[in-house]
Amino acid sequence: MSRVLLSFLWVTLLAPLNAPVQSPADAAAAQNATTDASPLVTTADEAVPSAAASTPTATGLTYMDGLILGIVEGVTEYLPVSSTGHLILTNRFLGLDVPLPLLDDEGQLIPGKRIDPATGEPAPFTLEEAANAYAIIIQGGAIIAVVILYWKRLWSIVEGLLGKNRNGLLLLRNLMAGFLPAAFLGLLLDDFIESVLFGVWPVVIALVGGAFLMLGVERWRRARHGSSAPESGPDLHELSIRQSLLVGLLQCVAMWPGTSRSMMTIVGGYVVGLSPARAAEFSFLLGLITLSAASAYKALSLGPQMLAALDLGPVLFGIVVATVAAAFAVKWLVSYLTRHGLALFAWYRLALAAVVAATIIWG
Repeated sequence: MSRVLLSFLWVTLLAPLNAPVQSPADAAAAQNATTDASPLVTTADEAVPSAAASTPTATGLTYMDGLILGIVEGVTEYLPVSSTGHLILTNRFLGLDVPLPLLDDEGQLIPGKRIDPATGEPAPFTLEEAANAYAIIIQGGAIIAVVILYWKRLWSIVEGLLGKNRNGLLLLRNLMAGFLPAAFLGLLLDDFIESVLFGVWPVVIALVGGAFLMLGVERWRRARHGSSAPESGPDLHELSIRQSLLVGLLQCVAMWPGTSRSMMTIVGGYVVGLSPARAAEFSFLLGLITLSAASAYKALSLGPQMLAALDLGPVLFGIVVATVAAAFAVKWLVSYLTRHGLALFAWYRLALAAVVAATIIWG
């Protein structure tokens, strides 16, 4: 099963590396050279020739883009390999990361949230901004998958709120404690992260750093716990507030794209004594809150621009695909971690970082 998963990720993410990739600057220059009246054209056939197997249309997103992004998001969201990092790389190789202004259905420029320092007016909403926002919103598919798979845990929380299940109430307390650090730092650093760290090289650096962290933590866990039973250690509701906050603080490191929220929360689960399976489950449930907040924030902040720029069909199609892919990935990950730990994902991250870096340098 692990060989199949790695082969699937390899084909999905790295096959486009054989195609030439234009930088945003090159794409803009090509657009200026081939447009008589104005560079403000949204078709990627003119902006990014041969940049990927599928090219964005005037709406910025096709059904093929939605399919590919949905598969990548669903498979990688809960694996410790960084879904955001993979989506940034996928956006690049699909040609969706070009800073070309998008037009609405009436052919008018869509004003974005950024202010143009030269004019003091809102800068046009670009294909790159739409793709980066969709990389967050598509996480809704992974959220739905966890709701379906872990409905019993979630129902225990509902019962806890009704005073019928103390363990469910304690679980909710722990999840909220784990969420608070990300809620505070996420709002504080959102603009900085998107403007500085949403790029290929920051992702490569994070992939490498996360790989070595996982190898070290996995070695420490095995030395400390040896061959303990898969379900040894506390259950999720038995964690203290301090332990839950620690996991939440570690989750904040994953705001750097390419680090992996799943990786940091699983590592945090190891540190506070959870078994691999329960560390993964806590990661899934904590992600349900964190991802919901991030997706809702992005949808509210850029909702009008997204609706004007992107067709609703491909957007929803990508989310549905992500739901199905995430459900399979979650079921597989719990079983795999119990038997083998994190090492496979560390080596995968190193291999992916090496291939991406080599492609950028020598491609």
